[in-house]
Amino acid sequence: MKTLTAKSLVKKTLEQTLKGKSGYLADRSIELACHQGIIHTENSLWDSQIQPVSLDLRLGKKAYRIQSSFLPEKDTVERKLKDLMLYEVDLRDGGILEKGAIYLIPLMEELDLPSAIYGCTNPKSSTGRLDMFTRVIIDHGHRFDEISPGYKGKLYLEVISRSFPVRVKEGITLNQLRLIQGNPHLSDTQLKTIYKKTPILFDKKGPAIGVNDVKIDGGLFISVDLAGRGKNAIVAYKAKTNSSVIDLTKTNHYLPEDFWEPIRVHKKNRLVLEPESFYIMMSREKICIWPNLVGEMIAYEPNSGELRTHYAGFFDPGFGWHGGRSSKGQGTRAVMEVRPHDVPFMVEDGQTFCRLKFEKITEKPNRVYGKDIASHYHSQELKLSKYFKS
Repeated sequence: MKTLTAKSLVKKTLEQTLKGKSGYLADRSIELACHQGIIHTENSLWDSQIQPVSLDLRLGKKAYRIQSSFLPEKDTVERKLKDLMLYEVDLRDGGILEKGAIYLIPLMEELDLPSAIYGCTNPKSSTGRLDMFTRVIIDHGHRFDEISPGYKGKLYLEVISRSFPVRVKEGITLNQLRLIQGNPHLSDTQLKTIYKKTPILFDKKGPAIGVNDVKIDGGLFISVDLAGRGKNAIVAYKAKTNSSVIDLTKTNHYLPEDFWEPIRVHKKNRLVLEPESFYIMMSREKICIWPNLVGEMIAYEPNSGELRTHYAGFFDPGFGWHGGRSSKGQGTRAVMEVRPHDVPFMVEDGQTFCRLKFEKITEKPNRVYGKDIASHYHSQELKLSKYFKS
């Protein structure tokens, strides 16, 4: 594993590099933050941890089985942990996290943020597609996955594997950290201007969808594909309730049919989702996140139905972008992790399903999502997590 080596000449500090800029920090600034000790660890950072606008966070050597989830707010995580811990799981050679149990895992990376920089975290795509509910907490934190400006301290990952027992090992990555300066949000007016120049949504047959034919309200709305391609097409996967352990150190390893029930197209192009079951589904539209943007799926909006439509909803710059400035040939389907709540919920082909918001980055990243950085889902259709055979 290639480590992140120190640069002999750093001409500018991170603060100087970001002066007057707002948005998510791109890979060069994240690397600079590592060299300056803003992100630090006792173990060498790996070059592969740095993504276009995020840093993969590694599991530490122990997991703690806890009684309940919590937020420390006026206390440190370690002091709260003493009251809630049931037992330890050693992860140095790998350990089993049982289905439905709550674990807290100290992460290898720690932070020493400048006062003008704050952070947020999200599960990696492969984590969300496995129905693993993960979120980061910090000392004195009062919200999950949010890291306050100037935070100095450790990071802890709460993990609940809801469908499958999993085997994890020290050093593997389940979550990502993003660093932000200023306000990264794009208004609907700004988004429309960008969309006219570089369309973001494409028909599944290929052509760009015009700006007047998309719904923009706090982001772009996308719909679900339940028509598939042909009479016997698979349009969704539903997690089976009983299965063996999934080892997260193995990729392209497990047979999908041992863990998933394929759902084929219905004659009326509809599907009734069962409460608290987990589904993998696909957007009707293709999506292109151009290299100067990041996108994020809004996970839960009760006004659109009592369901959660994404666990790992972050889209890197370059997702669905196949190079060049032309809008021809662009776009990749978005795969959604869906869990209905409370009542059965019927969805139909083309139904508005979730919202994708867009935000700014401080500069175009050197790395963009795709084959060059071995991204797993760059040209996906309906695709399960990387642990399953294609």
